[in-house]
Formats: sequence, C-alpha cells, structure tokens
Amino acid sequence: MLDANLKSQLNTYLQNIVRPIEITVATDTSAERQAKSQELLTLATEISSLSEHITLQEAISQDRTPSMSIALAGEAPRVTFAGVPMGHEFNSLVLALLYAGGHPPKVDEALLEQIRNLPGERNFETYVSLSCQSCPETVQALNLMALLNPNIKHTMIDGALFQQEVDSKNVMAVPSIYLNGELFGQGRMTADDIVDKLDDSAAEKQADALNAKDPYDVLIVGGGPAGASAAIYAARKGIRTGIVADRFGGQVLDTMAIENFISVSETEGPKLVANLEAHVKDYEVDIMTGQLASGLTQTGNGISVELKNGASLQSKSVIISTGARWREMNVPGEQTYRGKGVAYCPHCDGPLFKGKKVAVIGGGNSGIEAAIDLAGIVEHVTVLEFADTLRADEVLQRKARSMANIDIISSAMTTEVLGDGNRVTGLTWEDRTNGQLNQLNVAGIFVQIGLMPNTEWLGDSIALTDRGEIPVDNRGQTSVPGVFAAGDVTDAAYKQIIIAMGSGATASLGAFDHLIRSSADQELEAVA
Repeated sequence: MLDANLKSQLNTYLQNIVRPIEITVATDTSAERQAKSQELLTLATEISSLSEHITLQEAISQDRTPSMSIALAGEAPRVTFAGVPMGHEFNSLVLALLYAGGHPPKVDEALLEQIRNLPGERNFETYVSLSCQSCPETVQALNLMALLNPNIKHTMIDGALFQQEVDSKNVMAVPSIYLNGELFGQGRMTADDIVDKLDDSAAEKQADALNAKDPYDVLIVGGGPAGASAAIYAARKGIRTGIVADRFGGQVLDTMAIENFISVSETEGPKLVANLEAHVKDYEVDIMTGQLASGLTQTGNGISVELKNGASLQSKSVIISTGARWREMNVPGEQTYRGKGVAYCPHCDGPLFKGKKVAVIGGGNSGIEAAIDLAGIVEHVTVLEFADTLRADEVLQRKARSMANIDIISSAMTTEVLGDGNRVTGLTWEDRTNGQLNQLNVAGIFVQIGLMPNTEWLGDSIALTDRGEIPVDNRGQTSVPGVFAAGDVTDAAYKQIIIAMGSGATASLGAFDHLIRSSADQELEAVA
C-alpha cells in the first residue's frame, strides 16, 4: 500500500518512537466495508513492520468499522481513526504514532500543561474529508490532547466512508467537531483554539502574557505569505520582530494545488505554509498565533495593536498583512445555511456531497477549478456567472465544457439560498438578460466570487479605498507614519502568493528604513 519512498520516509520518522505502543484494527466483513477493512489492515501491517516498538492486533468491533486505534502498550486507546487515514490525514496518523511513542511535540510547554490539567471526561469526534487541507491541524490537535490527558478521547471520522452518520447529523462542512455528542465547532481549530474554548481562564492568561511582552521594532499583523516574508526580512536586519496572527499561513492553508509559484512546479498550500513557517523559525521571530487584532492606535513611542482578548502589543513600526477572505453573496439564506450546504472550500467539503447536485457561484479561475474538481465527486455541477462571459483561463473553460456533468449559465445573479430549515435545498437566480427568476434544486452551493480584505478591525485609524483595501506607496507605507501594509489586504492590482511575498519584503525594508530615519531624527533633536 505504501510505496518504497514513503516507506523509507516513514521508517525514518518511526525511529523516534522510544516506548512500546499498540495498534488495534477493527475490521468489518460486510460486502460494503470489506475492501476498506483490508486496506486499513494492510496499512497497519506495513507500519508495524517498520518498528520493533509497535505491535498490531485485530479486533471485531460493533462500533464504526473499519477503524484503527493507537495506544501506549497496556493502556486503553484514546485515539482512533475511523476510516483509512490516507490523503491529508496520513500526517495525522504519523504524528499520533510519534506522540504515543514518546516523541515530544513541538508545542509551547504552557499549552501542554493546560491540556494536561483540563478536568472532566471529554469524548471528541471529528468528521473530516481526506481531501480537506484544513482538517489535519484540528485532528492533530485533538489527538495530542487525548494522548496527553487520560480524560480525553478523540476519533477522526472519514465523512465520505460513514455517509449515513454524516446525513443523520447534517454534517455539511468539515472539520465538524462534536464533544460528548454535541456540536463543538466547525472549521479549522488549533490546540490553542480548543483549549481556549474549554478553559474559561485561558484567554485571561494569554492576555496577561501578551501584555508583558517588550515593545517590538517591527510587529507584523497577519501570518500569510506577505507576513512571513516581512518577518524574515526584518529578522535578518537584527531587529526585534514579532508576528501576531489568527493562524500561520492564512488563506494559503486552504489552497489545494499551487502551480504558478516560480521555481516550484507544483505544491499544495499546507506544504508551502509548513516551509514558510520553518523558514521564519530559522530566525528570532516571536510568533503569536490564535490572536485577532481589534484596533490600531498611534502612541507617543510608536504604534499599539489591540487584540480581541483585551491585550495590546507595542511596536516602533507595524506591517499589516491580514490578507483577505472569500467574498460572500450577501443574499437571503446565505448565513442561515452557511455550513449546512453553503460552502467556500470545494476541496474540504466537496466529498460530503458525493452523488448530489451542487452549484458553483462564480466563473473565474477559482469557480471553474472548483467545478472541475467537484464534477469528479458529485452527480452534477451548475456554474452561475454574473457576467455575460466567463473570466477563467481558456484552458480551464475548455476542460469544464468538455465534462458532461457541468452546465455553465452566464448572466445569472443569485438572489436567494433556499433550504428546509436544516440544509440547503436549492437557490433562486435572476436571468440578467430578461429579468426572469429561476429556481435551481441543489444540495450544496460553493461560493467562489473573489476576495474581501480583512480591514474591518482598523476602523478609521488608517486610510482605506472604497473597497476596504489599504493604499500603499512603493515602499509599502500607508497613510500613517510607521505603519506599512503588504499582500492581499492592500490595493495591489493582483492577488497572488508570489506578489504578496514580494510586497512583504518591500514593506519590511520600508519599515527598516523608517526606523533608521526616525532614530537619526531623534539623535539630531537630542544634539540640538
């Protein structure tokens, strides 16, 4: 099942296991599950053969099958994979093996201690799709928590394999996390996010720690490609540098195939983000994730960035690289059915609509790429484009038009999302050529209509364009001295990873030049 190259890599990783662990595979002999059971058993057999510290046993289970559980030898399992953990979840499996086997996680010790001290019995279940790039971080966080705290259990569930469960619980977005049978959260959650939600005092402790930090020379708000680039350029100047962000990687974490990053023929968003983070960590950069900025204020000594948890960080200069998010349709029913059929990530949520009819809103590159990807999973895809022609590259249009289960409708304006109270049942759209209203019956709606800059938190503290973007000069300088901006949050004409990285470097060099000039001016004033 594992090719020679993957086996070789896995063998290297498993050398880090220092204590005996047990893998238990529960199989199912029914016609529906037999093939997947055999696939999982083969995977577990190959893994166990690579380490003398791993033993394998089979079991017949009345619960979800096939499944694989991992435990320290002699202990009851607290980590389970329901399904075959391949695709993006293969890394989750490897990390679970390493952590169970005694390999220390690269996580802040204060967070580890919080996890160990969480009280009460907690049984987590996370529904994922194996093509979801956002799911592994959540699965890995919950697996780590289960392995650290004997009161916590966690099961990853492949939604495509356990479709009946998905339908009965109305799971229409991944990851969907359940705690003791009740919905706990949807979307990517880090260990910090989960602990914050479980520990009432966590936010207060974090705020105290952040308030105690010394001022920075450069503080970067946002951890995407622009922020990472800015951090590296600043740190290489030997100045005190910090990054504060909701998550490291930003929207790139939700990007599947990247084929236009110069010098790299093809990669995936999570892989690129991992490389970016490793590069930033080569330098003395203070990375603070799980934090949302709520305001920016000029002070006598520089700039203050206020955070949503009540803390504030001080810096002599600031680089804003908060990026952008998917633009919403802003029609009735969209928010009501968000996560219940209205989705924004076809790679993540597409497998949940296997064999069903869906719509894609938007005929740009993202929309047509989404339609092509979904066509291999769902029964039928209808693309609705507002303009009278598609904006996608010609090569993508040709591919989409060649697929029998894709229909493309132009001059179509979505007017309402329809549902039965629990999930999407369809939408209405207006034909812009004649004003006629039409109804389309679909189970899912994937919105791909561009980006919105993440600038609401700035209020009127800085000049913005009428589209909410930050205008910058050729040095990345904004309307506020000492405040710079880079990436998709700015008025840059093109929103591309490589352009964001370049603008991050520009803003960082601009900020350094500002610091030098400010220091020189202060020295002159002192002499005068």
